[in-house]
Amino acid sequence: MTKITKDSEMTTSNDATRQSNARAWIMLLLAGAFEIGYALSVGGSQAFTVPGWSISAVVFFLLTLYALSVALKSIDVGIGYAVWVGIGSVGVALLGGVLLDQPLTPVRAFWLAVIIVGVVWLKLADSAALRARGQPAA
Repeated sequence: MTKITKDSEMTTSNDATRQSNARAWIMLLLAGAFEIGYALSVGGSQAFTVPGWSISAVVFFLLTLYALSVALKSIDVGIGYAVWVGIGSVGVALLGGVLLDQPLTPVRAFWLAVIIVGVVWLKLADSAALRARGQPAA
């Protein structure tokens, strides 16, 4: 009976950890989206001389800091920060062409693809399966 209870508790604990980790990654994706909004707003604000863009920049700045701080409670800072910057960089480069008339050249597109691949590998490196392989058996 004790064995079943311990296994049940471990399963519940693992499920809670997975849910917490999933929530952290969702918050990190939100932080990345807010970072895109912030960077585009700063660009559109023309050194904070355009009021609408300037207010938008401040709002997105606060939102990205909040979402990032929540995500980093569960995700390693190095991985979380790299993913956040990657999302922001790629998003701004892609949307900057649409909203701010900034060209996306083939060379830029190639390096953005490299960033995307790096972000995906970082997410995979943070997966529970890979972390479990690196830890000695208890």
